[in-house]
Amino acid sequence: MIYTLTMNPSIDYIVHLDNFVSGITNRTTGEEYYIGGKGINVSCILAELEMKSTAFGFTAGFTGEAIEKGLWEMGIRSDFIRLKEGISRINIKVKADKESEINCQGPHISEAEFQQLLIKTDRIADGDTFVLAGSIPKTVSDDAYDRILRRLEDRNVRIVVDATKKLMLNCLAHKPFLIKPNRQELSEIFEREVKDEAETEACAKELQKMGAANVIVSMGGDGAVLFAEDGKTYHSGTVKEKVLNTVGSGDSMVAGFIAGYERTNDYEYALKLGTACGNATAFSAGLAKREKILDIFKKL
Repeated sequence: MIYTLTMNPSIDYIVHLDNFVSGITNRTTGEEYYIGGKGINVSCILAELEMKSTAFGFTAGFTGEAIEKGLWEMGIRSDFIRLKEGISRINIKVKADKESEINCQGPHISEAEFQQLLIKTDRIADGDTFVLAGSIPKTVSDDAYDRILRRLEDRNVRIVVDATKKLMLNCLAHKPFLIKPNRQELSEIFEREVKDEAETEACAKELQKMGAANVIVSMGGDGAVLFAEDGKTYHSGTVKEKVLNTVGSGDSMVAGFIAGYERTNDYEYALKLGTACGNATAFSAGLAKREKILDIFKKL
């Protein structure tokens, strides 16, 4: 079984405008909304690839109910902890002449409620995959991921971590199966500009020495490179189409890689499927659908 964790899921409300002017009433030209959160995005793409997963996390209020209902309607199994207070986030994405985002904080998670999550992870068994993706709420301690992974130490679980600097670095001691930084994140981690393939490789190899088995570095329009635990380096290019959306592209790549590796144990195939998923989402208004993923896969 594949499990995903989204500590702070959201409803992403996207508004389209010809242009945005501060200080006046702006009229939209269109709106849509999506259920958001990096782990949830991974589960959604896995579902498009006909791979089952269970989504863990926290929800609250009427927005939390909408998140759970939406996942159920998409055929995604969720097992969220319902918080007693607050509401799950509504994040606003403004798409005009320039793109802007307003990301909200989310509800308070108490220590007792976090303990409920730890208990849920006890069902994760040998051979399962667990994806920890995205940021954590301010009300949860910085060692949240570390505490979760320590609870799994006695099991042979394939750990995937897609998180920012400190969160990801704290997980390396648990020897995750996969991490996926981009070049900008590598620059932040190592506090120097990472701008070419040689520097990218040096940073990825250092992350492997720190505990990561496999490191995918996404490079936007230049494709992606996988530094695998078998000692080989795998490259994947991109398909040239109009980019409509970058939100969830990295999560889609993670989902595609997991699905590809689960099916074949082949790193090259997994990277190609991951790249196809990431590209397909970038070329879609929201997360990619199966037909688009398969079309891009054939073109890579």
